[in-house]
Amino acid sequence: MITSLLLLAAILALLLTLPGSLELLALTLAALAPKKTAFNATQTSPALPRLAVVMPAHNEAEGIAACVANLLASLAHSHGCTLVVIADNCQDATAAIAAQAGARVLERHNDIQRGKGYALDYAFKTLLTEEFDGFIVVDADSRVDVALVHEFQLAFAQGLSAAQCRYRIANPEASRRARLQYIAWLAFNELRLLGREQLQVSVGILGNGFALSRAVLEAVPYEAGSIAEDMEYHLRLVNAGYKVNFIDSVVVSSDAPNQGDNAAVQRTRWEGGRFRLIIDHVPSLFMGVLQGKSRLVEPLAELLLLPLAYHVLLLMATLLIPLPWLQYYALAGLALVAAHVLIAIRIGGGGVEDFKTLATVPFYILWKLTLMPKLWRNARNDAQWQRTDRENP
Repeated sequence: MITSLLLLAAILALLLTLPGSLELLALTLAALAPKKTAFNATQTSPALPRLAVVMPAHNEAEGIAACVANLLASLAHSHGCTLVVIADNCQDATAAIAAQAGARVLERHNDIQRGKGYALDYAFKTLLTEEFDGFIVVDADSRVDVALVHEFQLAFAQGLSAAQCRYRIANPEASRRARLQYIAWLAFNELRLLGREQLQVSVGILGNGFALSRAVLEAVPYEAGSIAEDMEYHLRLVNAGYKVNFIDSVVVSSDAPNQGDNAAVQRTRWEGGRFRLIIDHVPSLFMGVLQGKSRLVEPLAELLLLPLAYHVLLLMATLLIPLPWLQYYALAGLALVAAHVLIAIRIGGGGVEDFKTLATVPFYILWKLTLMPKLWRNARNDAQWQRTDRENP
């Protein structure tokens, strides 16, 4: 009886952790390989595409002017591109301030379909009636490298149809939690995307700093209404046969909240949306893989790799099962996580402060555990777009 229970526990532990560990191993090793690039950032083109930078904004009156000014500086280094703010269900002066700052503004009001995905779908369908060749999405609380718009123009001119740039935390010095999130993003938003690019699979969409061509949006409309609409739309893109490439030469960044309540709101929204996607899409992705759709393997593996804090907790729980071979596996899995994070810091250009901050990881994991009830509430189907407050440190 005891042996049967141990075997059952071992099988469950492997089902919950092995797919994620294999995904981590594959992407980490691929990221260390000699770099391949999807396009030549130094190449010039006589016919650069006309792009619209689309900025979804919900009650962003406080910071929208600075973001518009930052984007206009990037647009000044491009040709034929435009900034369009989509002010969605705003109860403040977001639209008026954005227009005064120099952006073109679309306003949308819909009490039923509320969320960033609906706002983007409205903006894309409106702008597709005009002569734009593609669209870059930048959130209204972000800053971008001055070369960002031009780099996306070059990428589209050389044949890419969808792309994602680096996405970073802008204020890691605000708090230890912000620095830990900065480190996590170096892994999630950069090392893993670099690994996927090396493996020549679709790198994913991070919700900020991504671009889609006209052809892609006409074939796969941005009809994604979940709280994790970026990942939801990416699954539809891959299923339709499209691939997102990684542009690692430019960065979009945004501040992490440095107060506990606001940080909790942000984390539970993102991770709740991810768990909702796992519930909704893992079975169909698994069936698609069984039917021979190899392009679905990576999106399936990405969903099966839980956020690292929860992956580590599961591996630590696996250590408690008194089977030596399983405990060796759990130790190897934990070592892999550590290597993954350290390599992400190295590749992302992190410094001594980042390595020192790793000592606080156990407290961060405990904090994440306290968020579980809110996380499951945000995993419901009707979770809506909610602006995350960001404070000055």
